[in-house]
Amino acid sequence: MATTSEQDLIGVITQDHREVERVFAELERPGVDPQRRKELVDHVIAELVRHSVAEEQHMYPAARRVLDNGDELADHEIEEHAEAERLMKRLEGMAATDPEFDGLVRDLIGSIRHHVEDEEKDLLPKLRAACSERELRELGEKIVAAKRIAPTRPHPAAPDTPPANRLLDPGAGLVDRLRDMLTGRKV
Repeated sequence: MATTSEQDLIGVITQDHREVERVFAELERPGVDPQRRKELVDHVIAELVRHSVAEEQHMYPAARRVLDNGDELADHEIEEHAEAERLMKRLEGMAATDPEFDGLVRDLIGSIRHHVEDEEKDLLPKLRAACSERELRELGEKIVAAKRIAPTRPHPAAPDTPPANRLLDPGAGLVDRLRDMLTGRKV
């Protein structure tokens, strides 16, 4: 996902969206073998979790602060994250050969595509209009930094708003990365 601190918030978020869409396109190709499908799902879950955590730590609080309807927008986006996280949690330990796997993957893809459309057509343009270039650049840098230490696995019961998420997410991220290393999970 996005790695440069030179990008502003909008660029970092939309780059993440495009990279996730590339994985979705590969998942939707016919004939992808089950092991590869599982690897792709594990990878996209890790990326989506990191992305969501970073948005919840920095982008949504900024929306609440600078937009007239920021609380409403942030609450809506966080609810969409929660829905996707429940799907990801179900997929996390499931084999690609499980009869439910493909349906859950389709549900996750649909949920994320809807979320991306909401953000790119509504929230991101509003933030671009309401924030200075400097604020957007600082938010982009914060998003990139947060993703480096964010969890890589879904934690549906974890807090999704500051300050609790900013305190607990790095610890969960450390535990997740250790689990990934010990289990050989490629993310």
